[in-house]
Amino acid sequence: MDIYEESRQLHKRLGGKLEIIAKYDIKDQHDLAMVYTPGVAQVCRDIAEDESKAYELTIKRNTVAIVSDGSAVLGLGNIGAKGAIPVMEGKAMLFKAYADIDAFPICVSTQNSFEIINLVKNISPVFAGVNLEDISAPRCFEIEQSLQDIGIPVFHDDQHGTAIVLLAAVLNACKLTGKSLTDLKIVISGAGAAGTAIAETLLCIGHDPKICESVKEILVCDSKGIISETRADIAENQTKLKLAKITNRSASMGSLSDAMQEADVFIGVSKGNLVQPEMVKSMNARPVILAMANPTPEIMPDVAKEAGAFIVGTGRSDFPNQVNNVLAFPGIFRGAIDARAKRITRKMKIEAAYALAGCVENPTVDEILPSPLDKSVAKKIAKAVQNAYVE
Repeated sequence: MDIYEESRQLHKRLGGKLEIIAKYDIKDQHDLAMVYTPGVAQVCRDIAEDESKAYELTIKRNTVAIVSDGSAVLGLGNIGAKGAIPVMEGKAMLFKAYADIDAFPICVSTQNSFEIINLVKNISPVFAGVNLEDISAPRCFEIEQSLQDIGIPVFHDDQHGTAIVLLAAVLNACKLTGKSLTDLKIVISGAGAAGTAIAETLLCIGHDPKICESVKEILVCDSKGIISETRADIAENQTKLKLAKITNRSASMGSLSDAMQEADVFIGVSKGNLVQPEMVKSMNARPVILAMANPTPEIMPDVAKEAGAFIVGTGRSDFPNQVNNVLAFPGIFRGAIDARAKRITRKMKIEAAYALAGCVENPTVDEILPSPLDKSVAKKIAKAVQNAYVE
């Protein structure tokens, strides 16, 4: 039985991976009066007079909504709201296991950005934060940006969680290659939500340069090659035009293969088997390959190593250096909730990345990131995030 069939059988046996458990037993009439009518009326009055007391008296203090329309589920594409439920259930399990946060899947049957924005605004009273998940680009940018002032942190994990873990990986890779972050030429394959956020983060776009160094050059490639302002098809695509304006300072043209010549780091958030051994060989000395397409990476680790890759990471758990968002999002939300943050700031994201990198005291070529099973990571990131918000 392969992993897919085994997982199917598990889900069928469980009938879903989550359940709601009450914190207080109702044993008699007095208990009923305490948790419901008439006693609960006083709690309601308290909150009506001072809404901040909802954090003290209700589940709002520790509950996150995982909102998805199922339009961009990793490796599966647009599978819709019902198809996305198992993924969001799994994410809720990770929130609880790693950060003791009660999270709940909210998979919506609309892919209209305006409707999703309004929905999140209207359900926000119950939650301490919102994790946007598996919403396709460019709608994910608009939705997240429109929800930054609703009084609780709203964080699109596919963008920023990925970028934070990537920055941590690159920081530790630099320690091993002997290269400076500011001297790197990085190639990103994939111009969607993750690729855009990674580029902005590594270029220190919108961040305080005192806490965030910018890499020397980034080339972003889509299915047509290097993104450039000179490409005729870019002018009508606002998302890619934005990328073109902040990347490709050398005005390079050509294919992914052209982009990778004399590059120091390759980051893949696209699809499998795009990178050939010759492309790795064309990179600078001690090249770093972070190929995260799932389930098949842009290049398999053994092939990349044989071609001369110094460090290889993937999104898979069966190879070293797994780049997994679970290393970031539980701690980020834990820190934001504990700080009673109204939003997750740029500084919080950068400090999260540096805290994550610091979780590996002595990086090696097979360990530039901690294990995704290391639950102590979330606590360290939470502390860094909370301190960054307070400051």
